[in-house]
Amino acid sequence: MMNFKDRLCGMNCHYRFYSFERFFQEMNRLGIKNVEIWTGPMHFYVDYNKSQSVEQLKEYAKKYDVKIIGICPEQTNPKPNNVASPSRQEDVYAYYCRMVDIAKEVNAQHILITTGWAYYDESKEDAWNRSVEMMRKVCDYAKANDILVAIEALQPDESVLVNSVEQLKAYLDAVNHPQLKVCIDFGAMARVNNTIQDYFDAFGKDVIHTHFVDGKPTGHLAWSDGTRDLKQDLLDLEANGYHGYLSLETATSRYYEKPWVAEQTTLKAFEKLGRRRSNETLYFGKSWNVLTWHLQLCSNYFGRTAKYAYNYSLC
Repeated sequence: MMNFKDRLCGMNCHYRFYSFERFFQEMNRLGIKNVEIWTGPMHFYVDYNKSQSVEQLKEYAKKYDVKIIGICPEQTNPKPNNVASPSRQEDVYAYYCRMVDIAKEVNAQHILITTGWAYYDESKEDAWNRSVEMMRKVCDYAKANDILVAIEALQPDESVLVNSVEQLKAYLDAVNHPQLKVCIDFGAMARVNNTIQDYFDAFGKDVIHTHFVDGKPTGHLAWSDGTRDLKQDLLDLEANGYHGYLSLETATSRYYEKPWVAEQTTLKAFEKLGRRRSNETLYFGKSWNVLTWHLQLCSNYFGRTAKYAYNYSLC
């Protein structure tokens, strides 16, 4: 199995009662080399016409030896930066352009975005059309600055516009922009009973990012605090050729007092999985390699099912 542990990516959502620098300190201490910055105002304030110092952000990344791979703006209700907003559209556009500028300055690969949300007492179609139009404009600006735009589905109590793979596919088709890619949010995915394979069947290589969390089935939990199968999820990602990052968006209050416990818990789950793989390799030896070879041959005849069996044997 691919060493996904090196692709783990810390997020600062649950460090909101600690200083921004403390988040970077903890990532360094825990050996997590990548971060996705959530622009919560307690850490890194951004609005449509100003932001905190990007130089300080770059300084923290350099000081604590981490790579900033993405920018995750504040954007769900009740934040004012609604992509589908019926008002303040110039401000909303300026806000996301500023996020693109920040991403470019820190050498991140993408900004994270959603469709925004509609009022319950308005036409869903009107909100959808506003969102699509705004998304095209943001993607145009991102393309001009060589930054990708990664969109994730929201849960039904966050937005009625896009919750499922099918709705997200329709939305991407409507926007029809090469800069718009896909982030699998594991919480939103589980909420509507979609699967990792559903996402790759619909979007293929356009899946460039994940918010990789455990859940019961949702909850944005650290791995082993929920009920998902870490090993199978990693196998499913690998089987589909995924080489992106796994952002640990443990955005839930249970971790606020000691947020580093979330990353420690996830790292222990990965270490446990690694020990199991080592033990299996020692036990099976050369015969294990022969078995994987035979399963690979079978995959030529039986398609995806055999492919999963082959990949499963590698763990």
